Amino acid sequence: MPGCLNPVWPCALTGAVTALSGFSGIAVVIHGSSGCYFYPATLLHHDLHSTFLVEQEVIFGTSERLVEVVKNLSRTYKKVAVVNSCVPSILGEDVRDILSEYHIIFVDSPGFVGDFESGYLGAVRDLPVCMGHGKDCVNIEGINLIDPFARGNQREAERLLHLMGVSAGTIFCHDSLESLSSTADFTVTINPDLSAGYGHGLGSFLGLPSIRKTVSALADVFCSAETAGIENEIQVVEERITKAADKYLKRFDPPSVAIFSTGSYAGFASATLQQYLDADIVFCGSRNEPLPSCTNAVKVTSLAEIGAAIREHAPDLVLGSTFERSVAGTAAFVGLTPPVRGEFRLSSKPLAGTEGELSFMEDVLNACMDHQQRKPVQ
Repeated sequence: MPGCLNPVWPCALTGAVTALSGFSGIAVVIHGSSGCYFYPATLLHHDLHSTFLVEQEVIFGTSERLVEVVKNLSRTYKKVAVVNSCVPSILGEDVRDILSEYHIIFVDSPGFVGDFESGYLGAVRDLPVCMGHGKDCVNIEGINLIDPFARGNQREAERLLHLMGVSAGTIFCHDSLESLSSTADFTVTINPDLSAGYGHGLGSFLGLPSIRKTVSALADVFCSAETAGIENEIQVVEERITKAADKYLKRFDPPSVAIFSTGSYAGFASATLQQYLDADIVFCGSRNEPLPSCTNAVKVTSLAEIGAAIREHAPDLVLGSTFERSVAGTAAFVGLTPPVRGEFRLSSKPLAGTEGELSFMEDVLNACMDHQQRKPVQ
């Protein structure tokens, strides 16, 4: 099947492992081969564990090896989570029965059941969450540790809540195991693609229009919440970006743009570039199911399709990952989705929040400016 060639987006197993790895105190065991272990390990740079199954276990059964690994980890971790991969899932072994004497989190998330998002959300729903104890705070959803913006998005969401005088509750998924026992009744997200449904959703911090609506919803729930600071900040951000974009447009034509990312990020990028730069979104390739908000959006998960789209539309600017950069040719490039390799990323750069809006447009304008200056003189 052509759609399976050169896949550029992780499978459900990687999604599940990413979600579970975000909670300190949980030992994450990948029940599978070395390949199933090393792929998420290289993306996450996190301490993971594996049964490292070989032919012998596949033929004679995996129970002995699985019990050995879980027994050792149970001595040093508060909780052990086992993520099933394709081979043991196909074998049909009852992992819960094999590990009945251990209080584990078991996530059956072989790669063939879906993509990254389905595995991530499935694992989040299997967490030992206790609702209703965080009465005066708000959970933050959508933190995904393979996302290059994860750390910045979390800090920006916490900053905006603090600016309103609202405390952050459980962070899905970058918190402690203990935080799951005091999950709040309300939630905001920085990535709607990864909303698991814990607590009543009050909106998103991805994009200024969404921030405005979310601030209003927070103020309706928390009577003491301060909104003036964020409202003023949004106005200043809009003015700064508009001024910079107008300066660019006085010298150059609006860019043609090809976007490759997950649905929410692609929709954010599309709307923002159209608003400030009057950009022509010539193609939008979504890693997951595309959102209506992204112009010309289709699901694209192979490098062959990505290369064909870029060659066909010849955009001035490409947004995406290292995969897109490898076939972008002379187009300007801005990293928007993992993996983003071949560059140093030391700061906690957000995509969400007001600082995320500024950072995104700063990267785009600088990339477009550099692209224009590198063009040969006609």
